[in-house]
Amino acid sequence: MTSANPPSSDRSSSASSSTPSANSETASIISPPPTSSHSSKRRYNYYKQHLAERLRNKHKASSDRSDPNQPIHNAKSTAHERSILALVAAYIDQIRGFRHIVVFALLGSMTATLIGLIPLSGTKVIFDNVLGDKPLPEWMATLPWAQDPQTLLILVACVMISLSLLSLAIATTSRWHATVVSKRIQVIVRQRAFDHAIRLPLHRVQEMKTGGASSILRDDAGAAGDLVFGMFYNPWRAVVQLLGTLAILAYTDWRLLLWSIFIFPVIFITHKTWISRIRPMFADIRATRQYVDGHTTESFGGIRVVRGFSRQRHETARFVRNNHVMARQELTVWWWHRGVEIVWQIVIPVSTAFILIYGGMRIIDPADPFTTGELVMFLAFLMWLLEPLAMLAQSAASLQNGLAALDRVLDILAEPTESQYNEKTLPFDRSQVAGRVTLEHVSYRYPGTMQDALYDITFDVQPGEMVALVGPSGAGKTTLSNLIARFFEPTAGRMLLDGRDVSTIDLESYRGMLGIVEQDVFLFDGTIAQNIAYGKRDATDEQIIHAAKRANAHAFITAFDRGYDTRVGERGVKLSGGQRQRIAIARAILADPTLLILDEATSNLDTESERLIQASLAQLMHQRTSFVIAHRLSTITHADRIVVVENGAITEQGTHDELMARSGRYAEMVAVQTRPVQQPRK
Repeated sequence: MTSANPPSSDRSSSASSSTPSANSETASIISPPPTSSHSSKRRYNYYKQHLAERLRNKHKASSDRSDPNQPIHNAKSTAHERSILALVAAYIDQIRGFRHIVVFALLGSMTATLIGLIPLSGTKVIFDNVLGDKPLPEWMATLPWAQDPQTLLILVACVMISLSLLSLAIATTSRWHATVVSKRIQVIVRQRAFDHAIRLPLHRVQEMKTGGASSILRDDAGAAGDLVFGMFYNPWRAVVQLLGTLAILAYTDWRLLLWSIFIFPVIFITHKTWISRIRPMFADIRATRQYVDGHTTESFGGIRVVRGFSRQRHETARFVRNNHVMARQELTVWWWHRGVEIVWQIVIPVSTAFILIYGGMRIIDPADPFTTGELVMFLAFLMWLLEPLAMLAQSAASLQNGLAALDRVLDILAEPTESQYNEKTLPFDRSQVAGRVTLEHVSYRYPGTMQDALYDITFDVQPGEMVALVGPSGAGKTTLSNLIARFFEPTAGRMLLDGRDVSTIDLESYRGMLGIVEQDVFLFDGTIAQNIAYGKRDATDEQIIHAAKRANAHAFITAFDRGYDTRVGERGVKLSGGQRQRIAIARAILADPTLLILDEATSNLDTESERLIQASLAQLMHQRTSFVIAHRLSTITHADRIVVVENGAITEQGTHDELMARSGRYAEMVAVQTRPVQQPRK
């Protein structure tokens, strides 16, 4: 059945003309936004104005979510960030298997902190009762060792040291357990993020870029694990130390305590002025780092093109500019972050000086019973009071970095995976699959475009039939094969397998029936045997060798010193194009698929190898439903059916002889390929 032609329009031009610009909202602030070719200073100045606008108006004014790799834009606006309570709840859910260890670590930290407060009280005994002339309390004065000042001094010092060591031992133990939990959570969050990201729809994975995905999995998921300290351990320890110190200070002298608590408003001002700005900045830095990582991976992945066009200096300059932007962002955050520390480095000595003056005046006053030991102890405890306050302020700043990272990880985990299009899916028994593939009025439109890439595709492929997809480049052949492989889901119509809607079939069980050999072969950085057995991990050596022989790969494999244990390098760079192609064919042969997709599978082979591989493929495709994309029409004349695809629609279909007899578009394509090339006249 031949489908009607869709409205004539080029897909790429439609995408650019009909899709809102990714920077349309941004351009309303500063137009035009600088690109990666502009200087880092200009891009950074634009970023600062853009950030100020976001913080001032609390609405989205950044790049579109579909382009998360822009180096100077955060992928998510401040207004759409999750609240702290929502992030805390999400994180508690992430650590649900380790809550008892976290509670144990917090209890240990509390015990260590409270024990650590006791030795500070010894300063009062030393200054008042040992070095001074103030008598000991009655319950201490009756003890035999309290009569000798030297013995009392040594005893107090020993008790202080013992309690300090005990506090250190408990604190180290509790911190070790918190660290173990932190690392375990890092591993778990990375595993969850990786497992989810690798199942995202194909277009979303392509948007992220390889390096960008690595940045999220490595940096953001790693920082989420550190929240055990930033969210729980350090703040809890600071709160316990703060409350314990306040209680002791209130017992020692409540008037001095009133003088010292004037610093409490500084905490609120610090948080409102600095902390609320830091998390968006940290999120922006992580977005920039993701972009830089993506560019780095892209440059080295295309190193042959880079060198072939002598663009090494250009790529280096681009890398440096992107890093300069990130460095400027990090320096901005450094000033805001250090601002918290500067405030506390000013507050602590100033408050200490005021309390020292006030306490000293009271000691000088003979009518006041306040003693030197009490002042020294008060100042010691005041340091312990200011330390948790400073720790809370600094932890709040560091917490924003971890929350920004967690927020980005949660964004990834919140995105629907390709298998979530229909949750009511069931496994499919491969042994019961005949291989009939039916497409009923299927259309597909790429995300972000307004023009269908495929339009009203309808055909019925019988089990074991070989279907060749031909047509000009960009006609939609690869898109159609991606729909059959369920890399994409139709935007209209439906696809059936043996009469059953594929949307009701579990995606992984469906893919388990599939074999794919593409023109651009991808091999993993492992051995040849591992790559051949990728689709069948339990394959024996004999099965691997048999598949290699059928793919005409055994001869060149055994010529290597290590044979099947030869490492192929990243993407198979240590092999020639033809060798990679034959290993990919051996991989498909070993997988023994029910449905087979060949995308120019013999394009990189010499004539002799191609002849042998064609014979192997014919054997492989026997009694298997096969879809073959071919530009060289001489390789598919024996196909059971040839489908001509043009402008996203089927214009002809039939056998080679039937289509040649019609003298239609297919016959024209054959005539063009078989026509002798005319040499230019001299």
